[in-house]
Amino acid sequence: QLLEAKASLSLAQAQHTLQLQQAKAQMNNMVPKEQFEQLQNTLREQQCKTQQLQERLQQQAQHTCRQLLRTQEEHEQLLQAALEQAEGLEQSLRSAEAVLAERAAQLRDAQAQLSRNKLWIEELHGENRRFAVALQAAELKQKSMEEKNQLLEEQASALKQLIAKITPASLN
Repeated sequence: QLLEAKASLSLAQAQHTLQLQQAKAQMNNMVPKEQFEQLQNTLREQQCKTQQLQERLQQQAQHTCRQLLRTQEEHEQLLQAALEQAEGLEQSLRSAEAVLAERAAQLRDAQAQLSRNKLWIEELHGENRRFAVALQAAELKQKSMEEKNQLLEEQASALKQLIAKITPASLN
């Protein structure tokens, strides 16, 4: 619109200049009064149109300036908000990195503890195997003792019977 208004203004000024030159040329050639008045009226009309165009152009320029200022303020606000958001994101990232580093340290500690526990479990398995072997040996020994005990009981019973048989015969 601004460019159109400028073009219209330039065109009107050119027409005005041309008409003024024509009017002067005609005046030099003894232009009739009626024609002179008509040219003056046309000139006044063109001047009014030119002034209106200039005023409209100035209003449009002012309107455009206000819009540019508002747009600039909005952009500055958006930029400020974006900067604040970026700072917040940076802070969140630093916090997340700190938490991640802490968790990594905890995981390393847990892994070290897990390795120690694994070694202890292996040691306990070894001790368990030794205890199982010892228990098996003890069970075998107990079984052997029970068998010997059974044999001794049988022998004791046989001896008692033999003593019981011998004792009445010897008393006789």
